[in-house]
Amino acid sequence: MKINISPDEYGRKAQALFEQGYNCAQAVVLAFDDLTGLDNKTAAMLASSFGGGMGRLREVCGAVSGMFAVAGILKGYDDPKAKEEKAEHYALIQSLAADFKKENGSYICRELLELPGASAPVPEERTAEYYRRRPCGEYVRCAATILAKRIETF
Repeated sequence: MKINISPDEYGRKAQALFEQGYNCAQAVVLAFDDLTGLDNKTAAMLASSFGGGMGRLREVCGAVSGMFAVAGILKGYDDPKAKEEKAEHYALIQSLAADFKKENGSYICRELLELPGASAPVPEERTAEYYRRRPCGEYVRCAATILAKRIETF
C-alpha cells in the first residue's frame, strides 16, 4: 500500500494531534485519516476508549492500541472463519508491538510512564507542565512512524 506522506510526517501529524488535546490512541488513528476512510468524528470516537492505556487503566499504551486499530482497518479480516487471515493479522500486530517495545522498552502504559497502575478516570489538564513531564507525544509519534513504515510493505 502506498502512503501519502513520509512515515516521519505521519509521526509528526500524530504528535500534533496529541498536542491539540486528542488522547494517544485518537491521535494515532486520526493521523491516518487519509488511508482509513474514516471521518474524524468516527475515528475519534472509535479510539476514545483507549487513551491512558485503556481508559486510564494504564494497560496497553493508547498509541499502540491506535496503531493496532489502524492496522485492523487497513489489513484486518472480517470473516470469522478466516483462520489463515486471522493468524496473519495477529502476526502483524505482534510484530508492531515488538517494534514499539524495541524502541521504547515496553508497550504497557504504566511501565512507560513509571506509574503504579490505574489512575482516576478524570484526565489531567493539558498544560505546558503536562507536556514537559509526559513523554506521551513521543510515544504517539513513534507508533505512527512505525505503522507508516509497515504500511508501505502491505
